[in-house]
Amino acid sequence: MKLELDLQIALEMPGLPLATDFLHWAEAALADANYQRDAEITVRIVNEAESTALNETYRHKQGPTNVLSFPFEAPPGVKSRLLGDIVLCAPVVLREAVSQGKSATAHWAHLVIHGVLHLLGYDHDEAQAAAMESLEIRTLAGLGYPDPYGDLQDSP
Repeated sequence: MKLELDLQIALEMPGLPLATDFLHWAEAALADANYQRDAEITVRIVNEAESTALNETYRHKQGPTNVLSFPFEAPPGVKSRLLGDIVLCAPVVLREAVSQGKSATAHWAHLVIHGVLHLLGYDHDEAQAAAMESLEIRTLAGLGYPDPYGDLQDSP
């Protein structure tokens, strides 16, 4: 499996992970989910205004959110390696890391992995939530990060 990751950074902010970090985390999520085809993913890092606009438009929820995933569905008969887009709101991610007592790097990794799993069809419904969280925990452990749900029961 070969992953092509297009990283788009739409804001100036210190402390953002490197492009290689985003690629590494996404590859780990795909590998642990047993995804075996070549793939393309766009990861866009945005400010609160853009996150708010996307969250309100596509989820009908007010305010910014940490991560949004937009799976790509190719039209019938069209082959594509594109899995979709992941949008991360940097200010929200960093605030959450502080408020949850996590390292910023571990939280970024978690949300990228979470976003990739959404692109693969995992969801928060009863049937899939436990499997999704288990896969996130296993992938993060393989990368050397702690269980993101250790003291929390709120999913991203």
